[in-house]
Amino acid sequence: MITSRRRRRKKKIIYRTITFKLTARQKRSLWNYCKARKTTPTKLIKKMIRPYIENYDSKVPEELYVTENQLDMFEDFSE
Repeated sequence: MITSRRRRRKKKIIYRTITFKLTARQKRSLWNYCKARKTTPTKLIKKMIRPYIENYDSKVPEELYVTENQLDMFEDFSE
């Protein structure tokens, strides 16, 4: 006996755009590195930030938060 089952629809993925600026030298460096590694800048950047964009979706562990004491070490240089 054959029963028909409905297939579940995949959840639609919503993409967001993030932009940032690079100097001309940084851009040349990025393109040269990507050319040597036979990859694209987008793939390279995503690979490098993957631990940050995949591991902290719901909650960031307490030990990764910056405390007030850590911020004090830069006060001497700003004056």
